[in-house]
Amino acid sequence: MTQKVAVLGTGKIGEALLSGMIRGGWAPADLLVTARRQERAEELRTRYGVTPVSNQEAAKTADTLILTVKPQDMGVLLDELASHVPADRLVISGAAGIPIAFFEDRLAAGTPVVRVMTNTPALVDEAMSVISAGSHATADHLAHAEEIFGAVGKTLRVPEAQQDACTALSGSGPAYFFYLVEAMTDAGILLGLPRDKAHDLIVQSAIGAATMLRDSGEHPVRLRENVTSPAGTTINAIRELENHGVRAALIAALEAARDRSRELASGTKD
Repeated sequence: MTQKVAVLGTGKIGEALLSGMIRGGWAPADLLVTARRQERAEELRTRYGVTPVSNQEAAKTADTLILTVKPQDMGVLLDELASHVPADRLVISGAAGIPIAFFEDRLAAGTPVVRVMTNTPALVDEAMSVISAGSHATADHLAHAEEIFGAVGKTLRVPEAQQDACTALSGSGPAYFFYLVEAMTDAGILLGLPRDKAHDLIVQSAIGAATMLRDSGEHPVRLRENVTSPAGTTINAIRELENHGVRAALIAALEAARDRSRELASGTKD
């Protein structure tokens, strides 16, 4: 049976998900979109062949609703949808930091809700999407969410209690790598390299290292040791990183991100 999926509030991440689904074999005729501005909705129709609808129409006609509006706008959207969403609709939240209870309290009793935290590499089909089930979501609902978000990268199931930690590691994770590349590029310039060459060296090294981590199955310590010769250049660099507390700083940074995620989540409960 054909399943209709609606993406509500189709911004950058919503569009990335939409285009990934189409590349993965979803028929544009089975995909509905909503957007705040009419011109944005028509842009999506022209670009992908999908059908723009109102939020209320999406709630009435789609089998699965994917809510990708900004977290601060989610309450208003749910107020608009609540009376139009039957209890058998699957509702997938793509809003980072908002707990499942926020949705279950505002929708019809028994509505299945799945919470998904994805990240910006969805724009290049390399996302890490973390999926948690609500109290009424079944294994089939989780599998359906995995099928959708698997179109733009990898998925991982976790209990909702682990979502804040996943947000700190993966949701914010790309920013840490961009920050590191920025710092290493500046170091390359200090060492005498032109910016473009330093950038290319670092980016390709990062891609290669990540591919080795993914494909080799080796522990990162082992891979790092393979590069670290006795009395060589790498061990001298590692010593300076340890002397400056880089490892401790990373741990503290991720704890701060997790704590902030918890604070944001607690602010949505009322």
